[in-house]
Amino acid sequence: MTSEQEAVTLLLKAMGAGDATAEQRLLPLVYHELHRLARSYMRRERPDHTLQATALINEAYLRLAGGEVDWKNREHFIGVAAQVMRRVLVDHARAHNADMRGGGLKQVELEEGLALSSARSDELLMLDEALERLARINGRQARVVELHYFGGLSMEQIAALLGISERSVKRDWSLARIWLFEALRSNQS
Repeated sequence: MTSEQEAVTLLLKAMGAGDATAEQRLLPLVYHELHRLARSYMRRERPDHTLQATALINEAYLRLAGGEVDWKNREHFIGVAAQVMRRVLVDHARAHNADMRGGGLKQVELEEGLALSSARSDELLMLDEALERLARINGRQARVVELHYFGGLSMEQIAALLGISERSVKRDWSLARIWLFEALRSNQS
């Protein structure tokens, strides 16, 4: 085992023991190998992929560093990193495919600071009506839309206000947007 491999193994053990500085010292030692892995994965992806190797490394490293893994050695870390990168790419692909499921439908954006022109007032009324119907079905999703779209609060602020996780807020926001899109589309038909 080389001195670099030994250093990585020691840092991984320190990370597992709760040494917060070990994470920062580990990245420079494994970055080259992680970058090689990321480039390898990205070569197999579609040419117009929006994720780049560096972003893939960052996302994977965040997931790795925050995990509760009993690291054995450098190879174990790189092996798990490869699996995590694959999961990141799969998650990214699922999100991309979910975006594509709208088919040829016109996308309606819920944008902050909606101007209240006469042309848009009908849209706002339809949105308000749809939001009222959503509130009867799922009050929390409607509240998230209210706070974010109309109130201008961030996802983090909404999470704190509602006493739920930011991830739950983002999920509610996504689901509410889909529901509202469908409701608004059916109103226009």
